[in-house]
Amino acid sequence: MSTELTPEDLEFLARPLHGFLTVAAGPQPPQPRPVWFEAAADHTIQLFTGPDTAKVRRLHRDPRASIVVAAPATERERWISVAGPVIVVPDGAHELAARLAARYWDLDDPRRAAELAEIMSEDQVRIIIRPETVHRFTY
Repeated sequence: MSTELTPEDLEFLARPLHGFLTVAAGPQPPQPRPVWFEAAADHTIQLFTGPDTAKVRRLHRDPRASIVVAAPATERERWISVAGPVIVVPDGAHELAARLAARYWDLDDPRRAAELAEIMSEDQVRIIIRPETVHRFTY
């Protein structure tokens, strides 16, 4: 366990892998959701979502979250878990969405380009996780 992402972690997190985001939910059991994410240059983990989603409402009540990212089943086992305090900000979400769409989708595909245009036409916020604990495993 550590409190910082290593260069090896950042290299792994730069791949187009899904993360599983869990937000604090009080008395409700955690409900992880697959998400696109970016490990930013400042070592935060960032993602985007609509401002009225359940995860954002929960984060306003309790601003803590974790994300787990695992290698595909066709590779040796490897995962990273990052947990920490969260801020929700209105700026930069569309730019993040565009970067992530280019990372995860073939935007030459007209269907995917249209789906990105739809995302860009909606209000979005950025969720920023500041690592407080980082767990990792490689087998």
